[in-house]
Amino acid sequence: MSMATITEVRQYLTFRLGNEVFALDVAKVREVLDLVPITRIPRTPSFMRGVINLRGSVVPVVDLRANFGMPVTEATVNSCIIVVEVLHLNEVLVIGALADQVEEVIDLEPENIQMPPKIGAQVKTEFLHGMGKRDSRFLMILNIDQVFSSEELAAVKE
Repeated sequence: MSMATITEVRQYLTFRLGNEVFALDVAKVREVLDLVPITRIPRTPSFMRGVINLRGSVVPVVDLRANFGMPVTEATVNSCIIVVEVLHLNEVLVIGALADQVEEVIDLEPENIQMPPKIGAQVKTEFLHGMGKRDSRFLMILNIDQVFSSEELAAVKE
């Protein structure tokens, strides 16, 4: 889904990492879980926190803060795991993503979504579908299929 394909009102799950607000297309979200114990796996990348047992299935959990270069913080009562479906090499991977807080599900009209800013060649923004405008604030609409590199997803898959 690119900016050109957003032609109708879509629903997005909004969540916080620190003071920043992000959004995910609800079609990519399986469920939102309260924080549960995460089993750490040795020799995994720093952004991978471990795995959880989700109704008998092993689901890897990644820390979006670490992946985005944000400082990692302690979990709070509002911390949660957003279980998402990520497309990698024509295969759907189920991944849990740590979030500081889930806010709400919102509807965004196409006219309230702008292209990600062009910051220069050094800053990569392909992981963003766009910038959504809601009231007087902007939120970053993530392209969850592009948030992690192929190497990172291969490490999670293994």
